[in-house]
Amino acid sequence: MVILNFGHPLTEEQRTQIQALCGAIAKIHDITVQIDEVKPLQEQISALVDVIQLSPQEWQSLPLLINPPGYAPAALVLLAELHGRMGHFPSLIRLRPTVGTVTTYEVAELLNLQSIRDAARKHR
Repeated sequence: MVILNFGHPLTEEQRTQIQALCGAIAKIHDITVQIDEVKPLQEQISALVDVIQLSPQEWQSLPLLINPPGYAPAALVLLAELHGRMGHFPSLIRLRPTVGTVTTYEVAELLNLQSIRDAARKHR
């Protein structure tokens, strides 16, 4: 699995949790997301994705797992950008806060967005 991390750096514990859910992690691409509110969002997201430097064949064939940015508009534009490059929706890491005196985040689940989309089509 190749992780495209547009969020905070993944902790060792989170990496272990991801491996338990999906198997081996081949590579993690950490992409720093800093949105300039004055510039068009689509151009900024496209530039961030370009930094990853995958070939068209890799976009369409690699098993990709996405940790999206926390800023909802950026996450949604990223999803559209990735769908365009991949030809399908990617899988997503969902993190959730843990209970305790210090807020930490654990991996709640991995979501196959393409499967969710396919299931939703049955309701239209």
